[in-house]
Amino acid sequence: MKTTRRLAFDPIRRAAVLWERTWGTASAPQSMATATSVMRVQQLLLAEFDALLAEFDLTFPRFETLVLLTFSREGRLPMSIVGERLMVHPTSATSLVRRLEAQGYVERVPNPDDGRGTLAVITPPGREAAERGMRRLVDAGFGLSGLTGPERVELFRLLEKVRIGHGDVRPAEAQD
Repeated sequence: MKTTRRLAFDPIRRAAVLWERTWGTASAPQSMATATSVMRVQQLLLAEFDALLAEFDLTFPRFETLVLLTFSREGRLPMSIVGERLMVHPTSATSLVRRLEAQGYVERVPNPDDGRGTLAVITPPGREAAERGMRRLVDAGFGLSGLTGPERVELFRLLEKVRIGHGDVRPAEAQD
Protein backbone atom coordinates (compact mmCIF):
# COMPACT_ATOMS: atom_id res chain seq x y z
CA MET A 1 0.00 0.00 0.00
CA LYS A 2 1.55 3.28 -1.10
CA THR A 3 1.11 5.97 1.55
CA THR A 4 3.09 8.90 0.08
CA ARG A 5 4.31 10.08 -3.28
CA ARG A 6 7.72 8.74 -4.20
CA LEU A 7 10.58 11.23 -3.90
CA ALA A 8 13.23 11.61 -6.58
CA PHE A 9 15.91 10.87 -3.96
CA ASP A 10 16.18 9.23 -0.55
CA PRO A 11 16.37 12.04 2.05
CA ILE A 12 17.79 9.65 4.66
CA ARG A 13 20.61 8.56 2.36
CA ARG A 14 21.25 12.21 1.43
CA ALA A 15 21.36 13.19 5.11
CA ALA A 16 23.96 10.48 5.77
CA VAL A 17 26.19 11.85 3.00
CA LEU A 18 25.79 15.41 4.29
CA TRP A 19 26.37 14.26 7.87
CA GLU A 20 29.67 12.64 6.93
CA ARG A 21 30.70 15.63 4.80
CA THR A 22 29.86 18.07 7.61
CA TRP A 23 31.13 16.20 10.68
CA GLY A 24 33.49 13.68 9.09
CA THR A 25 32.85 10.81 11.49
CA ALA A 26 32.85 7.38 9.90
CA SER A 27 30.24 5.41 11.88
CA ALA A 28 27.87 8.21 12.92
CA PRO A 29 26.29 8.77 9.47
CA GLN A 30 25.46 5.08 9.09
CA SER A 31 24.06 4.90 12.63
CA MET A 32 21.97 8.03 12.00
CA ALA A 33 20.73 6.70 8.64
CA THR A 34 19.86 3.32 10.12
CA ALA A 35 18.02 4.77 13.13
CA THR A 36 16.17 7.25 10.93
CA SER A 37 15.23 4.45 8.52
CA VAL A 38 13.79 2.41 11.40
CA MET A 39 11.69 5.40 12.45
CA ARG A 40 10.50 5.98 8.87
CA VAL A 41 9.58 2.31 8.40
CA GLN A 42 7.58 2.49 11.62
CA GLN A 43 5.66 5.49 10.22
CA LEU A 44 5.00 3.68 6.94
CA LEU A 45 3.86 0.47 8.63
CA LEU A 46 1.57 2.26 11.08
CA ALA A 47 -0.03 4.26 8.26
CA GLU A 48 -0.59 1.06 6.26
CA PHE A 49 -1.95 -0.86 9.26
CA ASP A 50 -4.29 1.97 10.22
CA ALA A 51 -5.59 2.13 6.64
CA LEU A 52 -6.14 -1.63 6.57
CA LEU A 53 -7.95 -1.57 9.92
CA ALA A 54 -10.04 1.56 9.24
CA GLU A 55 -12.93 -0.60 7.98
CA PHE A 56 -13.28 -1.88 11.57
CA ASP A 57 -12.86 1.61 13.07
CA LEU A 58 -9.57 0.46 14.63
CA THR A 59 -6.11 1.92 14.86
CA PHE A 60 -3.18 -0.45 15.14
CA PRO A 61 -2.75 0.17 18.90
CA ARG A 62 -6.43 -0.66 19.51
CA PHE A 63 -6.09 -3.74 17.30
CA GLU A 64 -3.02 -4.82 19.31
CA THR A 65 -5.09 -4.50 22.47
CA LEU A 66 -7.80 -6.77 21.03
CA VAL A 67 -5.19 -9.31 19.95
CA LEU A 68 -3.60 -9.25 23.41
CA LEU A 69 -6.97 -10.00 25.00
CA THR A 70 -7.69 -12.68 22.38
CA PHE A 71 -4.39 -14.39 23.20
CA SER A 72 -5.04 -14.35 26.95
CA ARG A 73 -6.35 -17.60 28.47
CA GLU A 74 -9.75 -16.23 29.44
CA GLY A 75 -10.08 -13.18 27.16
CA ARG A 76 -9.48 -10.90 30.12
CA LEU A 77 -6.49 -9.20 31.72
CA PRO A 78 -5.89 -6.73 34.53
CA MET A 79 -5.35 -3.23 33.20
CA SER A 80 -1.83 -3.18 34.66
CA ILE A 81 -0.94 -6.24 32.57
CA VAL A 82 -2.51 -4.70 29.43
CA GLY A 83 -0.16 -1.71 29.70
CA GLU A 84 2.84 -3.88 30.53
CA ARG A 85 2.32 -6.30 27.64
CA LEU A 86 1.60 -3.53 25.14
CA MET A 87 4.69 -1.72 26.49
CA VAL A 88 2.77 1.54 26.95
CA HIS A 89 2.17 3.90 29.87
CA PRO A 90 -0.83 2.91 32.06
CA THR A 91 -2.65 6.06 30.96
CA SER A 92 -2.31 5.01 27.31
CA ALA A 93 -3.59 1.51 28.12
CA THR A 94 -6.60 3.00 29.87
CA SER A 95 -7.29 5.27 26.90
CA LEU A 96 -7.09 2.33 24.46
CA VAL A 97 -9.44 0.19 26.54
CA ARG A 98 -11.92 3.04 27.08
CA ARG A 99 -12.07 3.64 23.33
CA LEU A 100 -12.58 -0.09 22.66
CA GLU A 101 -15.25 -0.17 25.36
CA ALA A 102 -17.10 2.71 23.66
CA GLN A 103 -17.04 0.64 20.45
CA GLY A 104 -18.44 -2.42 22.23
CA TYR A 105 -15.25 -4.43 21.64
CA VAL A 106 -14.17 -4.56 25.29
CA GLU A 107 -15.84 -4.39 28.70
CA ARG A 108 -14.23 -3.18 31.89
CA VAL A 109 -15.23 -5.12 34.99
CA PRO A 110 -14.02 -5.11 38.59
CA ASN A 111 -11.14 -7.49 39.23
CA PRO A 112 -12.35 -10.05 41.81
CA ASP A 113 -8.72 -10.71 42.83
CA ASP A 114 -7.96 -7.02 43.42
CA GLY A 115 -10.67 -4.84 44.96
CA ARG A 116 -9.22 -1.68 43.41
CA GLY A 117 -8.29 -3.15 40.02
CA THR A 118 -10.14 -3.47 36.75
CA LEU A 119 -10.13 -6.21 34.14
CA ALA A 120 -10.36 -5.57 30.40
CA VAL A 121 -12.56 -8.27 28.85
CA ILE A 122 -12.90 -8.81 25.11
CA THR A 123 -16.48 -9.11 23.82
CA PRO A 124 -17.71 -11.31 20.94
CA PRO A 125 -17.76 -8.29 18.58
CA GLY A 126 -14.20 -7.52 19.74
CA ARG A 127 -13.08 -11.07 18.91
CA GLU A 128 -14.70 -10.78 15.48
CA ALA A 129 -12.99 -7.41 14.80
CA ALA A 130 -9.63 -8.87 15.91
CA GLU A 131 -10.09 -11.89 13.62
CA ARG A 132 -11.11 -9.82 10.62
CA GLY A 133 -8.33 -7.31 11.23
CA MET A 134 -5.78 -10.10 11.51
CA ARG A 135 -6.89 -11.53 8.17
CA ARG A 136 -6.45 -8.10 6.55
CA LEU A 137 -2.94 -7.67 7.97
CA VAL A 138 -1.89 -11.23 7.09
CA ASP A 139 -3.18 -10.78 3.52
CA ALA A 140 -1.09 -7.60 3.29
CA GLY A 141 2.01 -9.41 4.57
CA PHE A 142 2.14 -7.02 7.53
CA GLY A 143 3.72 -4.51 5.17
CA LEU A 144 6.83 -6.65 4.79
CA SER A 145 6.06 -8.52 1.58
CA GLY A 146 9.11 -6.89 -0.04
CA LEU A 147 11.32 -9.06 2.18
CA THR A 148 11.92 -12.79 1.88
CA GLY A 149 11.14 -15.09 4.80
CA PRO A 150 14.82 -15.33 5.82
CA GLU A 151 15.17 -11.54 5.54
CA ARG A 152 12.19 -11.05 7.88
CA VAL A 153 13.79 -13.47 10.38
CA GLU A 154 17.11 -11.62 10.16
CA LEU A 155 15.47 -8.21 10.51
CA PHE A 156 13.61 -9.40 13.61
CA ARG A 157 16.85 -10.79 15.05
CA LEU A 158 18.71 -7.53 14.46
CA LEU A 159 15.95 -5.36 15.89
CA GLU A 160 15.64 -7.68 18.88
CA LYS A 161 19.37 -7.21 19.48
CA VAL A 162 18.86 -3.43 19.60
CA ARG A 163 15.92 -3.87 22.00
CA ILE A 164 18.02 -6.12 24.26
CA GLY A 165 20.81 -3.56 24.21
CA HIS A 166 18.37 -0.93 25.46
CA GLY A 167 17.10 -3.20 28.24
CA ASP A 168 13.64 -3.56 26.66
CA VAL A 169 13.68 -7.37 26.91
CA ARG A 170 16.01 -10.10 28.09
CA PRO A 171 17.89 -12.21 25.55
CA ALA A 172 15.69 -15.02 24.19
CA GLU A 173 17.86 -17.70 25.77
CA ALA A 174 17.29 -16.08 29.21
CA GLN A 175 13.50 -15.82 28.87
CA ASP A 176 11.16 -18.27 30.57
